[in-house]
Amino acid sequence: MRVAAKADGSVLISREPSAMLGVRRILRGGGGVLLCLHRTAQYLYPSGPERVLARSLSRTPYSSRAALKLRTRLGVTVLVGAGFLGAWWWVEQEKQQLRRRQRVEQLRTVALGQGTFSLVDHTGRRRTKQDFLGRWVLLYFGFTHCPDICPDELDKLSAVVSALDRDPDLPRLQPLFITVDPERDDVSALARYVRDFHPRLVGLTGTPEEVQHAGRDFRVYASAGPKDEDGDYIVDHSVLLYLVSPDGLFLDYYNRTKSPEQVADSIRNHIRNHVPL
Repeated sequence: MRVAAKADGSVLISREPSAMLGVRRILRGGGGVLLCLHRTAQYLYPSGPERVLARSLSRTPYSSRAALKLRTRLGVTVLVGAGFLGAWWWVEQEKQQLRRRQRVEQLRTVALGQGTFSLVDHTGRRRTKQDFLGRWVLLYFGFTHCPDICPDELDKLSAVVSALDRDPDLPRLQPLFITVDPERDDVSALARYVRDFHPRLVGLTGTPEEVQHAGRDFRVYASAGPKDEDGDYIVDHSVLLYLVSPDGLFLDYYNRTKSPEQVADSIRNHIRNHVPL
């Protein structure tokens, strides 16, 4: 409260806010108090470089904790994802193994190509099925007097073998040609014939009984037609390429509609997914 006398003799009484009274008292207290207030204000309400430093110091612990939480979450996510991926891979491997076993059992039930044969190759050497175990075999039944189908199929067989030969990661495929016309296809006739195809092609012949036995094992149909005036005839027969695994087990066959590229891709997949017995 403030009391003042006016010129006419009256008294003026006024009230000042407590805040102003405080300021006046502080002013009367001297410069030391002002300096203390100034420093206190700088600490509570910094400006300029001090304000930037204060903000940095106040935010650093929170940012570190946030980054640590983020890294922890990412680590947990990666571990959980890796666990699911590993479980999925194991399940897929088990499924593939089961499918392979089922496929082998189906092939054994079919009983195609599981027998043996004993024939003579185009060099005059006696060969049996045991000689080709451990190798992938692509087999064709035909005859040397065939006008067009057999040459076309043997050209395709040669193209498939050559294509697979260009892949260094794959084993070499053994091409075989077994005649269904042993009466005309002797050793010398086969030797002349196989020269026109892949250099690894082996021609096989034998007695009519031996040839029939080999063809019967793969369920090959062969029937000689009537002879013409020159004694020539055509043999009607199955037109298939047979794939035989290194275990001596028939795996697949390819008819005339399959291109060399399709056959090569199929054989490549068989080789890469093969599980030895």
